[in-house]
Amino acid sequence: MFGKRSWILVILIFVTRGYGHTVNFSPEQLTIHIDSLATVKYEFIAASSTVIQGDDEYVIWVENDGIARLANGNVTILLSRVVNGSFFIQGESLGRTKILCQNNKTGATINYVDVTVVRPERVIDTIFTASVATLISVIYINFGAALDWDKLKDILKRPIGPAIAFCGQFIFQPLVAYGLGKLLFPENPDQQLGLLFTGASPGGGASNLWTLLLGGNVGLSIVATAMSTIAAFATMPFWLFTLGKTIFESGNIEVPYGQISSYVFALLVPLGIGYLIQRYNKYIATFLAKITKAFTALLLIFVIVFAAVTNLYLFELFSWEIFVAGMSLPWMGYLFGYVVSKILRQSEEDCIAIAVEIGIQNTGIAIFLLRFTLPQPEADLTTVIPVSVAILTPLPLILLYFCKLTISRLKNISKSRSVDNTNPSTATT
Repeated sequence: MFGKRSWILVILIFVTRGYGHTVNFSPEQLTIHIDSLATVKYEFIAASSTVIQGDDEYVIWVENDGIARLANGNVTILLSRVVNGSFFIQGESLGRTKILCQNNKTGATINYVDVTVVRPERVIDTIFTASVATLISVIYINFGAALDWDKLKDILKRPIGPAIAFCGQFIFQPLVAYGLGKLLFPENPDQQLGLLFTGASPGGGASNLWTLLLGGNVGLSIVATAMSTIAAFATMPFWLFTLGKTIFESGNIEVPYGQISSYVFALLVPLGIGYLIQRYNKYIATFLAKITKAFTALLLIFVIVFAAVTNLYLFELFSWEIFVAGMSLPWMGYLFGYVVSKILRQSEEDCIAIAVEIGIQNTGIAIFLLRFTLPQPEADLTTVIPVSVAILTPLPLILLYFCKLTISRLKNISKSRSVDNTNPSTATT
């Protein structure tokens, strides 16, 4: 049996043999962009009391090479008194990982570097945002020129449709988002917060475009969008500081009043321009009304394709939970809006407008909130939720649109055949 001093001696030998060596990294913490390279220097110092053995070998490697990797492979160090060197590390995808220095034989870690990989600020993002904002402003000018403003006044006098949309948008959707977050991401408060922020956001401008294509009441849709955007000044703080605080108590949650104001401005000003065109130049107003539907379809195709291209890096983060969350929130909104509207005996056009309005969220506000509230890379990692919602939102609408086109085409073919059969000049003798 060993005595107390003998045990101390054995421990000291073990420590100096495996853990007495040190390695210093520079920098000690590293933040890099996806697809970019950074240099890390190291200085390996052997413990002076250690007897150098030929099999003393250490390796520098990355814990998760899906997030970052060493550009030239793992670095192997054959031990001598002092070893200096450097290596390149490349960012692969959003997240956090570590560069480890370990003993090849024992697996003991003697030092590490924390690595954070974030999304770079890209020109394509600025181009996408600016182009979409410009095109949507143009389409709202078209709406203003094509709208029946007398009907708009009637909607405001008897706002049953906007009231249904408001309740769905700011009561049903936030509660569904909160419940889905707790169910799908029980151990991930960041993703819960991303889903709640998306569900608590006001209606998106795309709801007006889809309402037009699907044959809904565009006037009702625009009124509902304007009301929800203005109401967001009060409703978003309510949900963020009640349910939001239960998810992220330590978070610095701040409502983006400036961002919401810009959406109100971007909605009302182009509509006002369109109204002036309709009032003072009937020829231009008629032309804008004729091209509105085709222009709307092209704009939606542009937004869907461009959004997918600019967010390709986020697709790697998609899991079945994120897919289900992105699908469930808007699709449940559509179903709720349509069923409640039918129960309250609204017209088919109004039912379509209300359902689309409730299902489509302004994911831009949710992304802005997340990037303001959370540190990097968690902010970008969490934006995968509103991005998944934005990508999956139009799928049932696209299907419904093509179904309506097919049915309309079949009806036209049937009518033309019916006319041909009843026309005497086409009858055979």
